[in-house]
Amino acid sequence: MDRLIFTAMSALKQLDSMKLKNSNALANASTVGFKETYTFATQTAQVAGAGFDSRFVPMNRSNDELVINSGPLITTGNKLDIYLKGKTVLGVQTSDEKTAFTRRGDLTVDAAGFLTTVNGYTVLGEGGGPIAVPSGLELSIADDGTILATDPSLPEAPPAVVGNLLLRESEGTRLVRRVDGLFEVMGSGGQGGDFESGPIPPSVQAGAIEGSSINVDEKLVNFMDMSRSFEMRIKIISEMKELDDSGATMMRYA
Repeated sequence: MDRLIFTAMSALKQLDSMKLKNSNALANASTVGFKETYTFATQTAQVAGAGFDSRFVPMNRSNDELVINSGPLITTGNKLDIYLKGKTVLGVQTSDEKTAFTRRGDLTVDAAGFLTTVNGYTVLGEGGGPIAVPSGLELSIADDGTILATDPSLPEAPPAVVGNLLLRESEGTRLVRRVDGLFEVMGSGGQGGDFESGPIPPSVQAGAIEGSSINVDEKLVNFMDMSRSFEMRIKIISEMKELDDSGATMMRYA
């Protein structure tokens, strides 16, 4: 009986972890380019100790690998905004000047003249360095990530190439989320770094950004399921307590 109560309590602890994961997803339902990690996978584990060898309990195993899927396309009309197609990710510079990646495509030019994301990370070029943008020029971004500059006073002149975005196609590459919210290859240990692009050429669409790929309705349904599971496990613990009290009463009269 004690083992049954322990099993039910372990299941409640797993539900608590799942609630935290769903809460984090819902909190980022409006975050540009937000990607969820793989959901908890259920696996069975044998119960050690005295008893039958056939005793197994379900356990949730956390997987921190990112799900790089396409979120909704939000048209902005801003020439510096980009929608990263497929599994394309954009290289940026971390606060400790290392390379990491993001799906945020809302770009801007900072006071120092460098191309950055709206949340403050410097965008990297194909060579691995920051992209300096000449002042007074109109910028546009091609589908392959080439940054073009046009002089408004010379509208008939061909656009000049300012740089090329560090774009990588992450098909076949396992990415995880860092503590700063950026992405890196699994196993990098927070050190970041570049990786080899996948078989499909990375591409972007200018004038749009990607919304969060979180399905709010699905997460709310998950919360309902977890609430029912919580109530069921609490009921099991309560019934086991009643059985234990009944057994103790019978022992007193024996």
